[in-house]
Amino acid sequence: MRHLIPTLLAAAAVAAAPAAIAREKLEPEARLAKLLEGRVAGEPQKCIPLSTSRSSQIIDKTAIVYKIGSTYWVNRPKGGAESLDDDDILVLKTSGSQLCSIDTLELRDRTSHMYSGFVSLGEFVPYRRAKAD
Repeated sequence: MRHLIPTLLAAAAVAAAPAAIAREKLEPEARLAKLLEGRVAGEPQKCIPLSTSRSSQIIDKTAIVYKIGSTYWVNRPKGGAESLDDDDILVLKTSGSQLCSIDTLELRDRTSHMYSGFVSLGEFVPYRRAKAD
């Protein structure tokens, strides 16, 4: 019986872990705000260079964030934002070296690779670290 109690406690902790994680999941706007914490918005731009973009992150139904150097470029799509899902893959068909506000991105399911929507990009807003006083 003494060995059964620690086993039951461990099983309860494992079962409770998903519930704790689910409670910690932030709403999309809160996730974006947390990502941009300590940063200041700059002047919106129509295009960003693809060659220096290190990564992109989808914020569900809200925005796509590109990282170039230490700057985060936030794009809130003009159309199709409701299709954004952080588990999707972004597919861009471009002939240029820039990603611009006139471009559209196709969304594909990460598992099945099936089409799941598209977005029409808006302007790119740079967020840089706030300078210390």
